[in-house]
Amino acid sequence: MSRPLADYALIGDTHSNALIARDGSIDWLCWPRHDSPALFLRLLDDEKGGACTVAFERLIGTVRRYLPGTNMLETVFTTATGRAVLTDFMPLSRPDRVAPEGPDGIAEGRVIRLLRCEEGGVSGRFLVRPTFDYARRLCAPSMQPDGTALFEAGEQRMLVVALPGGPAVEGEAVSAAFDLGMGERMALVLSGGEDGQTVPPVRLEEVEERLAATRHYWDDWSARCTYRGGYREAVLRSVLLLKLLTYSPTGAIIAAPTLGLPEAVPGNRNFDYRYAWLRDASFTVTSFVMLGYVREAAEYLRFLRLADPSRGRALKLMYAIDGGPPAAEEVLDHLSGWRGVGPIRIGNGAADQQQHDIYGEHLMALETFLEAVDYDPPQKTNDHLPEGLVNLATRALAVRHAEDQGIWEPRTPGKQMFHTKALIWVALDRAARMARRVGRIEEGLIRDWERVAEEVRAEYHERGWNPARGAFTQFYGSDLLDAAVLRTVLFGAIDANDPRLASTYDAITRELVVDDLVYRYRAPDGMEGEEGTFSACAFWRVGCLALAGRTEPARLVFERLLGRGNDLGLFAEEIDAATGEQRGNFPQGFTHMALINHALRLEREQRRRAA
Repeated sequence: MSRPLADYALIGDTHSNALIARDGSIDWLCWPRHDSPALFLRLLDDEKGGACTVAFERLIGTVRRYLPGTNMLETVFTTATGRAVLTDFMPLSRPDRVAPEGPDGIAEGRVIRLLRCEEGGVSGRFLVRPTFDYARRLCAPSMQPDGTALFEAGEQRMLVVALPGGPAVEGEAVSAAFDLGMGERMALVLSGGEDGQTVPPVRLEEVEERLAATRHYWDDWSARCTYRGGYREAVLRSVLLLKLLTYSPTGAIIAAPTLGLPEAVPGNRNFDYRYAWLRDASFTVTSFVMLGYVREAAEYLRFLRLADPSRGRALKLMYAIDGGPPAAEEVLDHLSGWRGVGPIRIGNGAADQQQHDIYGEHLMALETFLEAVDYDPPQKTNDHLPEGLVNLATRALAVRHAEDQGIWEPRTPGKQMFHTKALIWVALDRAARMARRVGRIEEGLIRDWERVAEEVRAEYHERGWNPARGAFTQFYGSDLLDAAVLRTVLFGAIDANDPRLASTYDAITRELVVDDLVYRYRAPDGMEGEEGTFSACAFWRVGCLALAGRTEPARLVFERLLGRGNDLGLFAEEIDAATGEQRGNFPQGFTHMALINHALRLEREQRRRAA
């Protein structure tokens, strides 16, 4: 039986990530980068998927936490004979000199598991069994002359080091036994490799050095968070998670570190989220900027320069983390899936959809970034911002009447989506505002953008309203409610005091809200199964309440939502309203971005109304 998603913690090094269960089992790891084929994937198949497990003799229980301000996991194992602490981390250190562009840390491509006995004595063993290429390329380990164990499958490698002592081969696995007295320690080090290469082994003293360096990196990074409000712990954990979703070599930001985790049980809503969606990444950039992490935002803009050298003329809705196109969608039919729910897809077919809201999303994030860096329009010839603004506004103009799939990516024909039209207004409105600040753009062109923006706004206010439903609906002429409409008020596409918004809010509350949770819609979308509630939508509702002056109800809903995360404060994409279980890819950046934004919005509205 698959573990609940809430059982998992995430560690990483801004290249790749690992999911670790409460009992210390590493059940998910893609190496050497986020979108590489998984080599630990028990998360998606209990039998075929490999893992790195730890078993204690006479275990009584475990408790865990992140070391404060870090992405380093500490699990305390209590046995009948003693107590031990396991610290799991992926080494990441700050270089002597951080370049203006590029990674702010040095990743080694390792997972280190440092075990210390703190009371009495503990015995047990680690067991390592990778299953390369999504369990399509099995391999047997071999002992090396230096006492390490090596797994190899084609170009992929994993080196296993156990310190002190060494590992032992057990069939298709490698084991490392331990028998520790109080004050004693041992380490298991997993090192990845490609093309016949592996990271060199380390000594136990070097493990301690890497522990200290990684702790220093995360302490320093967390100290730069400018938020000091009442929800600091939740906000800091969320932005630490967003940092793990970055790919530092290029600046890309993935939506989630996993694939194939179902949004509906049963159903077929199982997708690969290890790509850089322009929309999700734009949200994340905004969150980074608002918390003082301007460098991370700038790194994503660096990624866009790599991925879209056309400067907005050919902007795509998603990219692979190296800036290329996402892999074609493919089904891994040899895997059973989490709790037996398939199909397991790699690649993402939504890359071929039309999603025209992306221009508004990107321009909102760009404006937030320019405000954060106090952009002073340079007269240098290498400033391409005016060209980019013109290109993006031109694209928004070109698709203002077009149908699309929109924010939710249904696998059905496109419609005149309300949310998309509101974002086209945003694109033109923000482009015009920034153009006046930047300069070097014709005034007549800016006025054209402003004129069309008002035409678009008038259109969706008229055609998006359904008098019979008493609500703005999902698309023109539709009877369907959509929580994405709530989001449009958050960036001014609908006035927060518009009585039609209040009526829409009431309709959504009646039909899509369950306690503090919110379904994004309840409508056919070309997929099977009834999905869970969408966590980001629940946070958007908090923002709408706050903007409407209902800050106390907003606070109560927000704090209840915080309790919906797991014990470490992590959220998946969705939550099952009946059971409270996490659903979908885990943990998801979209949800944590919404948590950050609405913690800040709620406190800002509370202060404004108290003044």
